[in-house]
Amino acid sequence: MKEFKIIAFTHRNTPLEEVGRYHVDPEIRENILQNLRNTLGIKELMYLSTCNRVEFLLVSDEYLDQKFLTKFFKSFKPEWSNAEILESATRAITFEGESAVRHFFSVASSLDSLVVGEREIITQVRTAFEESSAYKLTGDFIRLMIKSTIETAKRIYTDTPVARNPVSVVSLAYRKLKNMHVKKDARILIIGAGQTNSNMCKYLRKHGFSNFNIFNRSLPNAEILAQMVGGKALPLDQLYTFDEGFDVLITCTAAANHILNLESYSRLLGNDTGRKIVIDLAIPADVDPIVYKHFSVSAILVETLRHAAEENLALRHNALDQCEDILNEQLMAFRSLYRQRQVELAMKDVPKIVREIREHATTNVFARELNQLDEHSREIVDKMLIYLEKKYISVPMKMAREILLDNKEA
Repeated sequence: MKEFKIIAFTHRNTPLEEVGRYHVDPEIRENILQNLRNTLGIKELMYLSTCNRVEFLLVSDEYLDQKFLTKFFKSFKPEWSNAEILESATRAITFEGESAVRHFFSVASSLDSLVVGEREIITQVRTAFEESSAYKLTGDFIRLMIKSTIETAKRIYTDTPVARNPVSVVSLAYRKLKNMHVKKDARILIIGAGQTNSNMCKYLRKHGFSNFNIFNRSLPNAEILAQMVGGKALPLDQLYTFDEGFDVLITCTAAANHILNLESYSRLLGNDTGRKIVIDLAIPADVDPIVYKHFSVSAILVETLRHAAEENLALRHNALDQCEDILNEQLMAFRSLYRQRQVELAMKDVPKIVREIREHATTNVFARELNQLDEHSREIVDKMLIYLEKKYISVPMKMAREILLDNKEA
């Protein structure tokens, strides 16, 4: 388990606007991660990116010292300067072994989230694993660890009050929007059709909003969301010629740079000088912050939700001790599962080896003696050897499992 490591940038150690520097555009993600793995000889790799964290999960013999981290970020972002690479290597939070497993249990259970109790993170973890697995970056350990991670999160969501009446980043943003008393016929412009905006649209539709224009790089995804809310789907490249106006702009894309800068936002406004509401939940931000200095805008940003998130944590504080107990139990269970799996992997070649020994004995060592037996006797000897072969395979496995169970009880 010592080979398992995590390199993390979260709201705890990195300003939210800086977390986005570690985001990788989906269109180039596979190539970058494959190159990272091959260059550094990483055995397994998984990449998780959300609105308030980016984490790299890896299985490697290397120590996460300054030398390795420098090589890691130089391979991850070759275009970065030496100063940027050094800053990342210094800022990164690292975990190794069981502490890495425990940390990721906490992440998927939302205990380490900006908003404790939000359930979206478990879907994001599962999606990140499936994506990394599809890239053929993951292996046996990460597969086993993610399975236990999902089980842990489900226990915490089910058995503790930490996720009751959950308050996610999306619901916090919607609450702020609701307090602005926006009219139900307000023109709502949506940029991005991912999970975050989909969740936001569910709130808006539920509360009677119906005037939507949805822009997305993938038009079919925009059409799915538009159908859900009764809006109009448009390709992202038409955003810069859109002239129907808006009252509320909600954006959350995976873009590595700003979608709207001073010039493009001005063009989008046209002659409309009224005050607008912008909800930007993207990391990095989709709207260049300079826009808020030059135009009349009420901005709802991930960073502005931090205070509400801290209040959320205080309300759930009493449940955290119970969550810690579950984390400890799940970590012990994973430790036992991992040891059992190690025994299984170590013994996976035993059946083949025993079979080869039997075949060598019958065809070489005792071939002459067996040929002197009659057919019935040879059949009995063969059955006896097959029986012994099976026992030689099953007995050590059974003994190993019993030892593991005894250690677990102890």
